[in-house]
Amino acid sequence: MTQAIEQAHSSGRDRAYTSRSVQEIETEALHRRLVEEYADLDEVALLRALTREEFPGRSAVIASFGTESAVLLDLVASVDRSTPVIFIDTGKHFAETLAYRDELVSRLGLTDVRNATPSTALIKRQDRDGTLWQSDPDACCHLRKVIPLQQAITPFGLIITGRKRAHGGLRAEIDPIELFGGRIRVNPLADWDEARIDAEFTVRDLPRHPLQASGYRSIGCAPCTDPVSAGASQRSGRWSNRAKTECGIHFDKNGTVRRDQAAA
Repeated sequence: MTQAIEQAHSSGRDRAYTSRSVQEIETEALHRRLVEEYADLDEVALLRALTREEFPGRSAVIASFGTESAVLLDLVASVDRSTPVIFIDTGKHFAETLAYRDELVSRLGLTDVRNATPSTALIKRQDRDGTLWQSDPDACCHLRKVIPLQQAITPFGLIITGRKRAHGGLRAEIDPIELFGGRIRVNPLADWDEARIDAEFTVRDLPRHPLQASGYRSIGCAPCTDPVSAGASQRSGRWSNRAKTECGIHFDKNGTVRRDQAAA
């Protein structure tokens, strides 16, 4: 009986192991190695090591061209101006954001900015009148942001984002190097706060988003972004008066970031 139980347990472990692809297992091992070797580097050294040594030609930045984007993009440009920059053009952005995008691209000399746009056919089927954001903002974000981004990042093994723990909410515990969606994701500014960001804008002489002076501190699509009062949390103007706090592009379906237990 004992032998039968042990065989059953062994069989179960084998099935659990083989249910995961070789690629998943290798990516998890890669994540553990990268955390061990690079997690303590400063932001520029981290970007240089990952984009040049670990993922040459396979790295991309996700940029919203919001109130803090210029700092990350300037850091990336200092390492390699040809690094692909993915901007999700939802069709709902402020005109000021699009103008700011063009200004930063020119100012920083970025040479490979890619606009990820939603499928025209899907928009016609699911949001013909453009008001899905009112009735189901999660579905709107999935249609206009999540799906286009998933398609845009297909060629890349490393994704660079500007997320920070100081943003709070689901971002409060992000790691500098994460495993997400079968890829490595790096957040080089994870431990930066708003004061550090402000200081870098001054030191680097970077232009501000034109809406920031009007009280917009975190900027997404126009219908779902409001200015915030002094002292309010930075992202409180996103999806105001709703439980929603994230568009979904940075989180698993259950709202969490996947972590390796060995690296947690």
